[in-house]
Amino acid sequence: MTWDDYAEAWSGLHGGFDPRRASPVVRGWVLTAYTVGVWLGRRRVSPMTVTTIGLLVCVAVPFAARGSLLLAAFLILVAAAADGLDGAVAVITDRVTKIGFVYDSVADRIGELAWLAAFWVAGAPGWLVTAAGAASWLHEYVRARASAAGMSEIGVVTVGERPTRALIAGLGLVLITVIDRPWLPVALWLALQFAGLAQLSVAVRRALR
Repeated sequence: MTWDDYAEAWSGLHGGFDPRRASPVVRGWVLTAYTVGVWLGRRRVSPMTVTTIGLLVCVAVPFAARGSLLLAAFLILVAAAADGLDGAVAVITDRVTKIGFVYDSVADRIGELAWLAAFWVAGAPGWLVTAAGAASWLHEYVRARASAAGMSEIGVVTVGERPTRALIAGLGLVLITVIDRPWLPVALWLALQFAGLAQLSVAVRRALR
């Protein structure tokens, strides 16, 4: 599968969002996933295997945080890479399935819960961690329900998408090793989820009006 073929297939699975016309960061991320996905596909690695590996790495994050926040941050980086690769492998090997889509979505939510648990281990207040998790779940729930109600496109790429959460989680754990403020990254996570939810709400109302 060529890059153009992959980009078109990826766009069809993401509400018509064309990665070739995205920002350099997004385009580079999708292109990297395509390149590695081709390598994995040639070695017959299944999409669900990649998803499972990413999920297991996420679950290990809060346990790693008990001993080393830097190790926990590194594991989040690995998990984020796996998150982009499972879809790439599915498209490249023509193994996109509905059950795979559901599994990947559930794994993403469990993974984010594990990331936030690492902040709790690091000393962030439990109520703040819970609020941040609830806000990110609500963000995804609104988009899922809007799609079920007939919104055919992604709606809008908000400031609170999963890549943003991964970035806050990884860099936030590193920041805590320098500035002992474990609540700060979680508060930023929560604020961006509220901002993203506001953006998404406007897009959903426009699409379903």
